[in-house]
Amino acid sequence: MTEPDIFYILGNKVRRDLLSHLTCTECYFSLLSSKVSVSSTAVAKHLKIMEREGILKSYEKEGPFIGPARKYYDIAISKTYVTTVTPNIFWYRGLDLGEPSLEKAEIDLTHIPTEHENIPQIIDSFLELTGELEKILQVLQAVESRRDRLMKELKEHYLREIGDMTQLAILHYILLSGEATVEELSDRLNLKEREVLVKAQELDKFVPLIIKDNTIKIDRERLRQKLGGESDG
Repeated sequence: MTEPDIFYILGNKVRRDLLSHLTCTECYFSLLSSKVSVSSTAVAKHLKIMEREGILKSYEKEGPFIGPARKYYDIAISKTYVTTVTPNIFWYRGLDLGEPSLEKAEIDLTHIPTEHENIPQIIDSFLELTGELEKILQVLQAVESRRDRLMKELKEHYLREIGDMTQLAILHYILLSGEATVEELSDRLNLKEREVLVKAQELDKFVPLIIKDNTIKIDRERLRQKLGGESDG
């Protein structure tokens, strides 16, 4: 399969929002349509584009009630994309997220000169820096592989134990963004702002949050206290 045009896919906000919802849980068409503020026809077009590019795959699955099978969508790739755009460099790489074993790498730039007298010296330094960059990419690949596995584990636990997809979507977004405003979450989840606040308050019963000045983020201090309490018990 050819490499998907990830920049084309991510260049559209609706497609970014659809991908965000699909990373929370498997979604059928009508559920996805309800999560974005465009017509179902437009949603179908965006899904078709992403499936054509190899980003998504679709399948039919029987629902919990009597009726025709629903068409579900799932993300078909597991990759991290890195890019640099400057007046001198345009470069990008897709890193497959599998089971890389790298746990540690030492980056050393001290032996690479910053001043050069001729073209061969410049090229040599560039190749040395490229070698150091490869180490960083391997570490990034390992970190993102582990984060991906943790997020999968979190989703499975949350849906099994709590069962609220909207709470999970809020938690998912906050973990990936660091923090989020109620307005951002309202736009991303296609919910009213007061509904976001209610769901965040419900989520706070299970995952400690700071909800202040219309911003929501994980309360690391309370989280550590919770962990300590569970450990002591």
